[in-house]
Amino acid sequence: MDRLRLRAGVAATLLMPVFLACGDAGPPEALLYEVVRTLPHDSSAYTQGLLLHDGVLYESTGRYGESRVRTVDPASGEVLRDAPLDSLYFGEGLAQVGDRLIQLTWKEGTARVLDLETLDSVGSFSYGGEGWGLCYDGTQLWMSDGTSTLTRRDPDSFALLGTLDVTSGGVAVFRLNELECVDGSIWANVYQRDEIVRVDPATGRVTGILNAAALTRDAGRLGDPEAVLNGIAWNPEAGTFYLTGKLWSRLYEVRIDEPGG
Repeated sequence: MDRLRLRAGVAATLLMPVFLACGDAGPPEALLYEVVRTLPHDSSAYTQGLLLHDGVLYESTGRYGESRVRTVDPASGEVLRDAPLDSLYFGEGLAQVGDRLIQLTWKEGTARVLDLETLDSVGSFSYGGEGWGLCYDGTQLWMSDGTSTLTRRDPDSFALLGTLDVTSGGVAVFRLNELECVDGSIWANVYQRDEIVRVDPATGRVTGILNAAALTRDAGRLGDPEAVLNGIAWNPEAGTFYLTGKLWSRLYEVRIDEPGG
């Protein structure tokens, strides 16, 4: 794909019609993005969690019997290390805390703790409800469960610290999925939508929406209801994001800017 600047429209279908009594500070910004590079991605990967560390992608994939955590060279798509899960587990979100990875599971109530370098299992945590997305802001973990509420968790014990209701224009934003914590904001995929939302963790307010429908079209999986946008990894050195989707054959490095930025 050529270097493009794409204006993100705010799709009305993003938001479920459940109005909350809250003092929301107005509509979110429509974010702009530029595609820097289009890279290969394993089209058999049901991407659930994505992060970048020292130039290497760490990817968690889902589906029973196919779930795994692996390290990937973002430029070539080559799998460098692969650690499959037991077939009883459905892999979900992934976060890095120091020299550890924490991987959620969907309905099993287990967060797996892995060694960052070897991907060997070194422990686990238990939690109630479903696990969807996970990110670490340097102090605490943020976790999604497919609702409009994020939970804050202790990175050492996984104990529940609090909850955050996410709204946009006073409307609850449901199906929050894969998360990435970046410079004081939480970025979240909205499951089965082409939008990524930027959330203020202090208020729960959506401050920006990126419409990635052009990436979904370019990925060539419009006819597959499971091949949805999912996967956000921040590259602090370049100031870019890596974005992909479940079963996509392409990974996009993009630069996101505010309007007028």
